[in-house]
Amino acid sequence: MKNILITGTSTGVGFEAALLFAEHNYKVYATMRNLKKANTLQEEAKKRNLSIEILRLDVTDNDSILKAIDLIIAQDGKIDILLNNAGAGFAKTLEQTSQEEIDWVTDVNYTGVIRTTKAVLPFMREKKAGHIINVTSIGGLVGQPFNELYCGAKFAVEGFTEALASYISPTFNINFSLVEPGGITTEFMNNAVQKTQNENGELATGEYAPIFHKYLSGAQDRASNEELPMYQTGKQVAEVIFKVAETDTPPLRVRTSVWSENLGNLKTQLDPDGSKLLKQVQSYFL
Repeated sequence: MKNILITGTSTGVGFEAALLFAEHNYKVYATMRNLKKANTLQEEAKKRNLSIEILRLDVTDNDSILKAIDLIIAQDGKIDILLNNAGAGFAKTLEQTSQEEIDWVTDVNYTGVIRTTKAVLPFMREKKAGHIINVTSIGGLVGQPFNELYCGAKFAVEGFTEALASYISPTFNINFSLVEPGGITTEFMNNAVQKTQNENGELATGEYAPIFHKYLSGAQDRASNEELPMYQTGKQVAEVIFKVAETDTPPLRVRTSVWSENLGNLKTQLDPDGSKLLKQVQSYFL
């Protein structure tokens, strides 16, 4: 039986992925920062008669990462798939962002991926098998207004993953994949906008306010577009992740919707799944 370690499973994509993989007979280690939020997943798993082991893992806390991985290795002796899903949205202008917020966005969305990846690699390398799937965003390919810090972190994950795949995959048979959703209909965007509010609940955008309100209005319009919807459900994104995990030769990158495919098309049309670029990099350097 294959096992999978998933980060950020209290809600959204991680929540749906944990259930989906369990339904397909994976041994699922569903992790979250705050175990007080575990009840919803536990109840849903029980309702569906699924076995899911829930562990505490905070991607900003290396000790919690190592403790969770040590437990999995002690029980199974391996980690087949790592799904780096944990992340947080952030929509705010750079000028109005504190250094504390900059550090937080980077830590949750980028450095956390580094920590978990570094922790599982020795075990995958020993087995010469494994698959690391990093959930980024179309914002990891295309910079977007008021998302410069979030996009910067996701761009970083993309480069990090491409670089690892260039030499670890052919040498140690460890696959790397980037899953790039557009918008997701979870509390993700609401949380991102809340970061922009001041203590009175007002949008703290100052001179940027007219542009920001136009941005929010456009997001609402895109959300209501039935012909080409921007937003997917967490379950829809989880289904794409599952297909990537089940593929014999998984892609380096994949968009999860027509909307995200269209937005990134100018950057991806010559090499949609990243395989050509990967081969080129390997031919240049190895």
